[in-house]
Amino acid sequence: MAQDPYQVLGVSRSASADEIRKAYRKLAKQFHPDHNPGDKKAEDRFKQISAAFDILGDEEKKGKFDRGEIDADGNEQAAFRRGPYGGAAGGGGYRPRGSQQGGFDDIGDIFSEFFGRGAGGPRRPQPQRGQDIRYRLTVDFLEAAKGAAKRVTLQDGRTVDVTIPEGLRDGQTLRLRGRGGQGVAGGPSGDVLVEVTVRSHPVYQLNGDDLTLDLPITLKEAVNGAKVAVPTLTGPLTIKLPPNTSSGVSFRLRGKGLKNPKTGEYGDLYAKTRIMLPEKPDTDLKSFVESWPGGGEDPRAKLRSDTA
Repeated sequence: MAQDPYQVLGVSRSASADEIRKAYRKLAKQFHPDHNPGDKKAEDRFKQISAAFDILGDEEKKGKFDRGEIDADGNEQAAFRRGPYGGAAGGGGYRPRGSQQGGFDDIGDIFSEFFGRGAGGPRRPQPQRGQDIRYRLTVDFLEAAKGAAKRVTLQDGRTVDVTIPEGLRDGQTLRLRGRGGQGVAGGPSGDVLVEVTVRSHPVYQLNGDDLTLDLPITLKEAVNGAKVAVPTLTGPLTIKLPPNTSSGVSFRLRGKGLKNPKTGEYGDLYAKTRIMLPEKPDTDLKSFVESWPGGGEDPRAKLRSDTA
């Protein structure tokens, strides 16, 4: 039997839906198989975390668990299984006629379970919606930024196609309507809920809808000015560096950030210059700097005056 889902996620029974979600995301990232390759214990722990969130992350299942109607595995408890006469297995079923609690009205109630109230004949099962299926998907930063199509295999062996919309953010959930569990007695099918984790990128940093990156430039380009290419999500763009450009100067490329899924507008891209010296010592550069008559200005003078 599975462990208590509240203990697995480390939350109290009075925790809000947001607190449960935050606890799950923190643990899921910590024990995700992508972050712990070959670690069987981490994999088992991730499965426990996912199973716990499958109960507590679903409002209906959480309510049933809190009331004791289902166990930590999501199985219906024996005391709440329907008895042969429509009542719970533990009581509330058929009462013999003539008992102190029984009578004609009780018999009528029993018959109403088997026959329609207006006419004879078996009562048809009530339509019930199918269960939702949860799936966790990890995508690369560029897939989320540009949009992508992914094919995933669910726990029941079915494959479904997931469209990653342009500008998707880490932690968002995609709903595939009608692709979940099959409904009962003509009821609608449930949904597939895909929670997406977005990997970080080695170059781009995300700040709201804006992107920032460090733009390496040479000393010669910084002194003389130059045209340099800046990588963007839609391809390289050339910007013009003015002469005497220092490190840390940001150049704004409008509309080259991430798409906002709600407004449809794009953020900006900020390229921040970094003057890079040669990796190997350059004797000519060293000789020039040593013989250079300039350079007398102290670049840290303002820093000292502002902090004095």
